[in-house]
Amino acid sequence: MLQAITATTLTDDVYAGDPTTASLEHDIATLAGHEAGLLVMSGTMGNQVSIRAHLTAPPHSVLCDARAHIANYEAGGIATLSGAQLITVWPSNNHHLTLADIKKHTILSDDVHACPTKTISLENTLNGTVMPLSEVKLISDFAKRHDIILHLDGARIWEAAAGGAGSLTEYCSLFDSASLCFSKGLGAPIGSLIVGSKAFIKRAKWIRKMFGGATRQSGIIAAAARVAVDEGFGHGPNGEGGRLRECHEKAKRIGTVWTEELGGKLTWPVETNMVWLDLSDAGVSAEKLATVAQEEGITLRG
Repeated sequence: MLQAITATTLTDDVYAGDPTTASLEHDIATLAGHEAGLLVMSGTMGNQVSIRAHLTAPPHSVLCDARAHIANYEAGGIATLSGAQLITVWPSNNHHLTLADIKKHTILSDDVHACPTKTISLENTLNGTVMPLSEVKLISDFAKRHDIILHLDGARIWEAAAGGAGSLTEYCSLFDSASLCFSKGLGAPIGSLIVGSKAFIKRAKWIRKMFGGATRQSGIIAAAARVAVDEGFGHGPNGEGGRLRECHEKAKRIGTVWTEELGGKLTWPVETNMVWLDLSDAGVSAEKLATVAQEEGITLRG
C-alpha cells in the first residue's frame, strides 16, 4: 500500500481531476452497479453527503435502524446538515429491519402536522450481522412505490458480499445511493466512496465541496484504497481472491471456541468478521480481558 502511494499520480482533483481517483471511482461504481462514484474522506462524510444531496428542503424525515451509525456515531449530522428528523426503529426480530418494520414507521401522510419520510437509510452489515438480500429487495420495492429515496450505509457491505449473502452489485443496485468504506475492514488509512446516478454524483460533489471534503492530490488516498479493495475484498463482486473470507473463517472459529468450548455467550451472532463477546455474562471485565490478552501477546484496540 505504501509503495502504491509513493508511485501514484499527484493531480489536483478539485480542478483538473486525478486519473488514479477517477479510475477508482469508475471501477467501484461499476462493481456496485451504478453510473458514477465520488471519493470522500470517511464513511460519515459519505453518509452525510449522500443524504444531504438527496434531501432538498424540510419538512422531511429519515428512517433508520435504532443502532445505525447515522443515528449514534455521526454527531447529529442529519439534524444539523440536512435539517431532517430521524425516525429510529428497533428491528422486531432483534436482527435486521424488515418490510413490516419499515411500513409501520414510515410517515407517508401529507397532513401539515406530519414530517414525511423522504429517505430510508439501511446499514449492512450492522454489528457484523447481515441484512438478507431478499429483505432489501422488498424494502427497495416499497421505497420505489412511494417515491422514497433509499440509501445504503455500506461501510461494511464488502463483508456481506464476501460472506456469500449476495454480490456487491446485487445489494448496491437496489439503492439510490451507497457509501462504501475503504478503511475499517479493508485497512486503507482513509477514505470512502459513494455511488449513484450521474446526476446524484454531480450534486454530491457540490455538497462534498460545501463540507470541505474536496482534495488536491487525491491520488494518494485513491492508491491506498485500490490496494485495500484488491487485497482485502478481491477482484469480483463476491469478494473472490480477497482476505475477507479468511477473516470470516477466523471469526467463526473464535465464536465457536467462546461458546462451545468456554461456555460463553455472544451479544450478536457471528455472521461475518466480528465477534461480540458477552463479557458481563462471563463475569470478565474489559480491563481483565485486556490484561490477559497482553500477557498472551495479543493486541486489543478499543
